[in-house]
Amino acid sequence: MLNGASTILPHGFFMPIGDNKCSTRRLLLVAAAALIDPTGRVLITQRPQHKELGGLWEFPGGKVEPGEAPEDALVRELKEELDLTVEPDALDPFAFASHAYPDFHLLMPLYLISRWKGEPVLHESAAQAMQWARASELKNYPMPPADVVLVERLIERSAA
Repeated sequence: MLNGASTILPHGFFMPIGDNKCSTRRLLLVAAAALIDPTGRVLITQRPQHKELGGLWEFPGGKVEPGEAPEDALVRELKEELDLTVEPDALDPFAFASHAYPDFHLLMPLYLISRWKGEPVLHESAAQAMQWARASELKNYPMPPADVVLVERLIERSAA
């Protein structure tokens, strides 16, 4: 028998949510990419001002739809948002963030990607700007709390 509050999600996840056993906070699964160019820089995008967390910088990616694998979602999102073609075998699972926002709990796997086809093209509906930056420079960009943890991991990786 399971104790405490839990949620069964369309993705098939069964997970207790939050510190409060009675919490009904939904779990949001988002797949993100650290696109790394040949010089070691990472691509980040700036959220549109009119969206939640508008103006903050983040790793490209997006929501995983019900029944969709995170890798498939990321390949789809990179095509839709940046017009990049990424093969699923180019995704290298690296780290994940788990962060409780007021209305939802975010679970975000981050994949390292160093192979893709095309040049990033910014789609205004997805982001208002994009920037290549070294891992150590990512701290200079205001980011959502979940992304900050992943920046720390990328900095550790680049220092190794």
